[in-house]
Amino acid sequence: MKIINKKSEEFLYQYLNNPSPTGYEAAGQKIWLDYIKSYINDWSLDNYGTLYGIVNPGKSFRVVIEGHSDEISWMVNYITDDGFIYVIRNGGIDQSIAPSKRVQIHTPNGIVNGVFGWPAIHTRKGNDTNLLATLENIFIDVGAKDREEVEKMGIHVGCCITYEDGLMKLNDRFYVGRALDNRLGGFCIAEVARLLHKNKIKLPYSLYIVNAVQEEVGLRGAEMIAQTIKPNLAIVTDVTHDTHTPMLKTKEQGSIKCGLGPVLCYAPPVHNILQSMVVKTAEKNKIPIQRNASSRTTGTDTDAFAYSNGGVPSVLISVPLRYMHTTVESAHIEDIEHVIKLIYEVLLAIDPKKSYKYF
Repeated sequence: MKIINKKSEEFLYQYLNNPSPTGYEAAGQKIWLDYIKSYINDWSLDNYGTLYGIVNPGKSFRVVIEGHSDEISWMVNYITDDGFIYVIRNGGIDQSIAPSKRVQIHTPNGIVNGVFGWPAIHTRKGNDTNLLATLENIFIDVGAKDREEVEKMGIHVGCCITYEDGLMKLNDRFYVGRALDNRLGGFCIAEVARLLHKNKIKLPYSLYIVNAVQEEVGLRGAEMIAQTIKPNLAIVTDVTHDTHTPMLKTKEQGSIKCGLGPVLCYAPPVHNILQSMVVKTAEKNKIPIQRNASSRTTGTDTDAFAYSNGGVPSVLISVPLRYMHTTVESAHIEDIEHVIKLIYEVLLAIDPKKSYKYF
């Protein structure tokens, strides 16, 4: 099965290499919209930046496929008199990987380059030799002599900061880079739109292809857009952990492995009837699947859709991912293509005349 073509891969690189920190997703949303425009009938944008395309608008039955467009980042929190910058999190970013990383500070005047500085090992003595990175001791250097020069660069408290690491291929098998969580989801649903258009599929319902904002800080974009669209069904795609890399415990976190197919989550927000249909669709189309279990919530936009509007039948289809919330997030290309194929086939199986009530 080969789904990702040259044009779609070019889009993926452009989309993933563009910074899209939580709260500042506009540039990435424009790239996404430019790609899907020719595959949809209409589109709309809400007040906080969640973007959606519509296929076959005007039907009373509405189905959502969704990913989120934001990436974790840092924010400027304090500037010292000597011109060094201290930060706070914007989403679940990991301070332990920060030292020696190159960064881009997003200012009203444009991008300012910087680095997370770190003292050389031979300047540290005793317990300092094994010094750990914490929020209290990581800092950014922009080459300024003092606070005034930093401020003249346009840097102020509240500016977002992203790593500059770009997308690459590993062994022609993995896509590797920052922000695969979860702009891979945005890529997958865009490819579903492309396939529907390419194959001239006439859906018996309205399809909303949603690229939501602010997932990394509490599912906020999905929470807002669910109230706007009021869907009858929601299919959410995100990433989940490959638990077969070093230092992870499969007995605690389940057994998920890159290259073995999409992951279906079992959790209270996931609707059993819709989940059963997804499983049957995968079996019918010989699409490999994996399963994981999540207590209470999925921790994804699935929860926001499921618990909106009096309850929306929702499922979660995830791409296995290595090294989540780092700059080397890694996803197997076959898994990505299988997620696209599974969502596509599920859309073809949905019958708006059928009841999706619990029993």
